[in-house]
Amino acid sequence: MSPATFRYIGKHRRAVEHKRFVVGKGRYAADIQLPGMLHIALVASPYASAEIKRIDASEALAMPGVHAVLTGEELCRHIDAMLPGVDAPQVTRYPLASDVTRYAGEWVAAVVADSRALAEDAAECVHVDYAPLPCVVDPQQALEPHSTLVHPAHGSNVIFHRKFVWGPVEEDFAKCDHQLSYQVRWARNATVPIETFAVACQWQDSTGILDVWASIQMPKFPDQVAKALRLPGNAVRVHFDVDVGGSYGVKRGLKHAVLVGYLAQKLGRPVRLVEDRLENMRGGDMQGPDRVFDVTLGFQKNGEIKAMKMRAVDDIGAYSGRSPLQLGKPVGAIVGPYRIQSVEYDAMAVMTNKTPQEAVRGFGQAPTNYAIETGIDKIARFLHMDRIALRRINLIGKDEFPYLIPSGTYYDSGDYDTVMTKALDTAAFDDLLKERDQLRSQGLLAGIGISTCLEPSGGNSSFEPLFNPKNKTTTWMDSCLVRVDLSGAVTALMGTSTSGQAHETMVSTVIGEVLQIEPDGIRVLHADSLNALPSNSPVGSRMAIMLGGAAAGAAKKIKHKLLQIAAHNLGVAVEALVYEACANVPLSFI
Repeated sequence: MSPATFRYIGKHRRAVEHKRFVVGKGRYAADIQLPGMLHIALVASPYASAEIKRIDASEALAMPGVHAVLTGEELCRHIDAMLPGVDAPQVTRYPLASDVTRYAGEWVAAVVADSRALAEDAAECVHVDYAPLPCVVDPQQALEPHSTLVHPAHGSNVIFHRKFVWGPVEEDFAKCDHQLSYQVRWARNATVPIETFAVACQWQDSTGILDVWASIQMPKFPDQVAKALRLPGNAVRVHFDVDVGGSYGVKRGLKHAVLVGYLAQKLGRPVRLVEDRLENMRGGDMQGPDRVFDVTLGFQKNGEIKAMKMRAVDDIGAYSGRSPLQLGKPVGAIVGPYRIQSVEYDAMAVMTNKTPQEAVRGFGQAPTNYAIETGIDKIARFLHMDRIALRRINLIGKDEFPYLIPSGTYYDSGDYDTVMTKALDTAAFDDLLKERDQLRSQGLLAGIGISTCLEPSGGNSSFEPLFNPKNKTTTWMDSCLVRVDLSGAVTALMGTSTSGQAHETMVSTVIGEVLQIEPDGIRVLHADSLNALPSNSPVGSRMAIMLGGAAAGAAKKIKHKLLQIAAHNLGVAVEALVYEACANVPLSFI
């Protein structure tokens, strides 16, 4: 099926989800109200590094409406550490610090009360005796031989380091007319969705199931919650029919859910944690890459770039989470859209006494794009060449696909030069130049940035075994269950939540396209983790490809089954039939 023949894909259509949001019927984790629900407020460390000498919760526990004060000492005895992503067993992370705090804002205690307000008041009455310790907050200093160690048991502040060499790098550099070296830094940034992280948990003794409602965007969330709580995977039921109020990757919430899940089990009551903005920004999962690049490019007099050396030092903060793996995603597009023949990529993740970073904005590709694009502009200035012309010289040509880049990825297709031309035309680039020059003539600072870069999508995690040999993952599938009921109505189920990507619209559109039925008549539901087919969540710019592909594949199976039944009933070969849906006529297997 060619794009020109699409009935619904690419056509204007109001998002299915919009109606319930506009009329105020969205259902977020903070909307979950369960009988007897208790609420959590957190006690956080004010120090970048400190020993916890003593926690006195007696005053808080004496307050009316306070049910418990949980410390890290108790919690760490009853749960397992959260997975670090890379092979670093001595870098253990728990929802609450026990002996030492490693960043300002790290949680040291959780207060449980009848209301959030009561819990907050009681949290102020939890007295913690700290002994401040030396800290390190600069990644370059953290690499020095005698630097303060964030995790002394690990023996180093480097949690991951590997140098990749693809192609004859030194030979290619030797053949180049010029070499240019520079350093750039992608500064730590914060993604601040309107909704902070929220999670509610309820433990059912009668079924042995922990129900979880959370504003998540995280792969394998149910499995990781179960593992940390020492439960079998089928004892955790995550309800994905919870709307997520924005994410861009930071709604991880594993430590939140483990903490709340443990308290729900311990107290035998539903428990909820909704971060306030301060909790979210200083100790939550909202901080992104903090990366220093040292780059050398080898190029010819005519502007052709032949080779690249890149050293990336990522300051991941005090714990790893999935953050070291953000250095891995660029492996799949390490040269961007350019015809660079060989690459040396020296990737290093360093721990400091900062808030841990998590997956942000497509899981780590943007900083690498920034580093490469900075180099393109520097070469253009060095050669006194137009920066757009330089890009055109180096862009992979439309006739060169499929194109194998040095790191082993095949780019299947593209016409990068045409895309750049269309972007410049749409932006009215010549008019922008005139406007820039006019502003400069008035003494104002004005400039125009240009970037031509690639963003790998589809969520292929083949880089993960490169960064952790114990991880046997090779790719991340996704699933969609499509069924037709006796009335001919079509329903699709997906096993993930949505944080604004309009998955219901996308899935119904794709299924409607395959089955040739109106998408608005297709029901799309978010199942829970015990009833849905497996999913790896909407991370890494993947769901249009993976979930959309799964929905299309399921719909095609139904279409094929319909044709087989029709062929049997009509006594003809399947190849003799033409599938064409009719308006107002439901699908039927009869």
